Amino acid sequence: MTSNELERVVEQLKMMADPRNVAGMAHYGISTEGTLGVPMPALKKLGRSIGMNHELALELWDSGLHEARILAALVADPLRTDKAMMERWAGQFDSWDICDQVCSYLFSWTRAAYEVIPGWAAREEEFVRRAAFVMIAALAVHDKKASDHSFLAFFPLIERGASDERNYVKKAVNWAIRQMGKRNLGLRGECVLLAERVRAQGTPSARWIAADAVRELNSPAVIARLDAKQRRSRGIGAGAGEGQGDNLKV
Repeated sequence: MTSNELERVVEQLKMMADPRNVAGMAHYGISTEGTLGVPMPALKKLGRSIGMNHELALELWDSGLHEARILAALVADPLRTDKAMMERWAGQFDSWDICDQVCSYLFSWTRAAYEVIPGWAAREEEFVRRAAFVMIAALAVHDKKASDHSFLAFFPLIERGASDERNYVKKAVNWAIRQMGKRNLGLRGECVLLAERVRAQGTPSARWIAADAVRELNSPAVIARLDAKQRRSRGIGAGAGEGQGDNLKV
């Protein structure tokens, strides 16, 4: 049964609709099915006004509306988002932006975040496989307490995923390498070596993934930022967590 709250929120979304945005979204490969053209900043603002509401999130997802599904990720409770729910939603991804927003704002904050990645990386569906690598990228950014070895464990998935020529998969593989490499100097070095192994595969997707990742990770700006980060970390006491990966061994 549809709740009054769902009806109210869907009506708000429809009032915010802009058909002109739908054409632009299509240009960037975003599904236009059930799409209203509500921009992401407006969805975030609406999500903040609603607050965490897991029951509403489930209803929003089941509505099938494009923006409602993104909003669902913004108001769902990560602690109540179990693996079964993640599997169901991931299996219904039909667009890269829904995949990315759900993984970044919800799935990567759940207890099962690391657990689902290997299985999704082995799945054939384009957006489920993309989700695996988006999850790695998202975790590399916000899971500050994760060890370097937590990310080294994903390297075999990266090497296998790099052979996938599909645009939305290869871009996510590249994203994962770059974000892992920007955690600290040690992982930067390991990710550059990983990219070179990927490059050696010789496929068009592997060469693009590697070249783009190495270009960013070897940039003076990235190296300077990571060096400064390591110096700050050592300045407050060596041996405490992130920034100590420069002596990392595989």
